[in-house]
Amino acid sequence: MNIKNHILGFPRIGLHRELKFAQENYWSGKSTLNELLLVGKDIRKKNWELQVKNGIDIVPVGDFSWYDHILNTSMMLGNIPERHCCNQEMPTIDTLFRVARGVNSTEDTCSASELTKWFNTNYHYIVPELKKIKFKLSWMQIFEECDEALSLGFTIKPVLIGPITYLWLSKIVGEDFDKLDLLDDLLRVYCDILSEFKKRNIKWVQIDEPILTLDLPSVWKKSFKKAYNYLHGEQKILLTTYFGDIKHNFDIVKLLPVDGLHIDLVSGEYNLFDLNRYIDKNTLLSLGIINGRNIWRSNILEWFNILQSFMNIRDTFWIGSSCSLLHVPIDINVEDNLTDLVKQWFSFGLQKCKELSLLSNILNNQHKSTSQLKEWIKPIASHQSSTLVNNFIVQKRVMNISSKETKRNSSYAVRSIEQKKSLKLPILPTTTIGSFPQTSDIRKLRLDYKNNHISQDDYNKKLNYILKNIIIQQEKFGLDVLVHGEPERNDMVEYFSDYLEGFVFTNYGWVQSFGSRCVKPPIIVGDINRITPITVPWSEYAQSLTNKPVKGMLTGPVTILCWSFPREDISKEIIAKQIALALRDEVKDLESIGIKIIQIDEPALREGLPLRQCQWDNYLKWAIESFKLCSSGVKDSTQIHTHMCYCKFNDIMSAISSLDVDVITIETSRSEMELLKFLKNLIILMKLVLGFTIFILQIFLQ
Repeated sequence: MNIKNHILGFPRIGLHRELKFAQENYWSGKSTLNELLLVGKDIRKKNWELQVKNGIDIVPVGDFSWYDHILNTSMMLGNIPERHCCNQEMPTIDTLFRVARGVNSTEDTCSASELTKWFNTNYHYIVPELKKIKFKLSWMQIFEECDEALSLGFTIKPVLIGPITYLWLSKIVGEDFDKLDLLDDLLRVYCDILSEFKKRNIKWVQIDEPILTLDLPSVWKKSFKKAYNYLHGEQKILLTTYFGDIKHNFDIVKLLPVDGLHIDLVSGEYNLFDLNRYIDKNTLLSLGIINGRNIWRSNILEWFNILQSFMNIRDTFWIGSSCSLLHVPIDINVEDNLTDLVKQWFSFGLQKCKELSLLSNILNNQHKSTSQLKEWIKPIASHQSSTLVNNFIVQKRVMNISSKETKRNSSYAVRSIEQKKSLKLPILPTTTIGSFPQTSDIRKLRLDYKNNHISQDDYNKKLNYILKNIIIQQEKFGLDVLVHGEPERNDMVEYFSDYLEGFVFTNYGWVQSFGSRCVKPPIIVGDINRITPITVPWSEYAQSLTNKPVKGMLTGPVTILCWSFPREDISKEIIAKQIALALRDEVKDLESIGIKIIQIDEPALREGLPLRQCQWDNYLKWAIESFKLCSSGVKDSTQIHTHMCYCKFNDIMSAISSLDVDVITIETSRSEMELLKFLKNLIILMKLVLGFTIFILQIFLQ
């Protein structure tokens, strides 16, 4: 048998976030470019070595990036906004950082390019900007990395974002035109890229076209045939899809002259035997069976039984991760904050490599015992029976949720009158989003408290001093609605989940969100229950310092769900409603101590949408119900706010209106206030029909 294993990509930040610290040192002038380059080279080498050590047959190259892989592609194609070029003939790392951040190591400044969500993940990419330009092969990083890996003796597979996906994810700036008008010129450069790989005798090139999981207009579907007919013959191409199934686009995919096809069997709903009929027997089939977006140990024995039968009709195929492992931490073995029982439930990046290796070895040597597979899956059963998982009081409470609990007492028209009487705000009130800058002193204070270096009393006194100054600053600036600044919070999700039963936390489970920003998602292992009031003491103290209203600040149920690693044994709907019930109790407690405005942030509402629009209604139904479940148990005079950022809202405006909030704040700074153009046409409709007021749109304080 000839079953090879591979992954679509590996985390680029380093086991201990070496890339983050190297980036920030370079940006601040504390290190040189050469020092930054050496850190990147060391991370890549270690990544390849770790993958091979854990049994990966073919390692990806080109998955490393100094900031973002889509930005890497723009650099490679010479698609750099004029404001970032600085008269340079060829782009440099400083060019890349200027596009991403609006500033580089020499403090040259200009507006950064837009940052937005990568499909329905919590990763963000830099949106390419398109004008009627000529593409040009301009950034040689991927070829240099191929040379590095080949010189070290690795069997490699370069990774590229496909030309159609690249255009789809881009935005037109300036004069409007059809993005596909640029396809011919773009394909010419892709041919140049493939030729460079051919010179290096590289057998396979992975070209990612994740937009094949979307509902595409017919003209975009047709562009795939044109593109891959053009690229055919230069190199063996593994056309790669992920984040969903592509059955609805099989009519196009089956006609493409590619040598291999990767499909996501975790997110997609496929019958392998039906699928086999669609894929030519001469086309290599790569099966994404190990979840690249979640951290649970895989039932590889179950996959063995499925694939063993599949081998009767197709004896050569690859197995791999469902998507890049960019979205999971690197190694569970470094964790020291989890019990041995809990640790064995999880599979991080390196463990996922091991799962693929175990499975491919047994498939290729079927005389071997499956005892290793059986041993690997034992912890799955221990999770299902653990007392950490089941809370029957919470389960009963979810079952008994009534429609009355998801509705405010009165309409917005009635509520707004009561709120005007209670709050006495001006016609156009001003506020901030909520969080103030997290200084190094604040971070040290939290760390000292966490490590028991200071007492609870000292911690509270120092934080109260910080809170008092934050309130004084806002009053000095004349803001109408104040915030307490959230100095006690390390993260808008982790902070809340730390007070909720059903979550566990890692010390080193970092994943990249964008650039040098890394997050450490909590892990939902069991039923969720609020242990104690979370924000009440800080909000009560802040409100005691001023006569102006201070907002209570909460993270919404959908965002807590989306920005955590969820359970896989119950539905996301049930998890969201468990979180919502916990937050409902918090909202009521805030109201009871005199907090008149409560902001429930849901920046991930758009992110959680299924990729196909035909599946949106079910998600939006339970997502909206979950939000309303936590926000609806208050008096008419209590004003409910929400905040959203870094995503495209235009196509879910009706859903946003269904949240029945009183005020919405929306971040638009990195998209050059584009959303305001959309709102301009709807502002009257919003106020009279959708029933919410828009405050001054406030930029993030960083």
